[in-house]
Amino acid sequence: MADASSIAYDALKMAVEHVLGKMREGKKLSTEDVLVLYLGTIVGDLKEIKADIARLDSRIDETNKRIDEIAKTLSARIDETNKRIDDLARRVDDLVKRIDAVQTTLLELQKLLIELVKPRQQ
Repeated sequence: MADASSIAYDALKMAVEHVLGKMREGKKLSTEDVLVLYLGTIVGDLKEIKADIARLDSRIDETNKRIDEIAKTLSARIDETNKRIDDLARRVDDLVKRIDAVQTTLLELQKLLIELVKPRQQ
């Protein structure tokens, strides 16, 4: 069953065709006839506007899908980069610990050398 708007559109279309027939015959148009033509023009414009909106909605949906795909890709890349940064931070921490251990060893060696040199100087 057709909805009310399509029934109204069909009725208006028939009325417009009737008025156009009167125009072709050269008959005088009534105020109602002019109103029917005007409504037909408005309805035609509205149909075009609805079609434009539908096309825009479709394009917006496509754009949103593309944005979602890009967001997923970027999110994955950000996660990968964060993992690499965390790994690098762990490696830097390990390196700092090793440098601290080497400094401690060097200080101990320095103390031993000083103790070895002291008896010789006396």
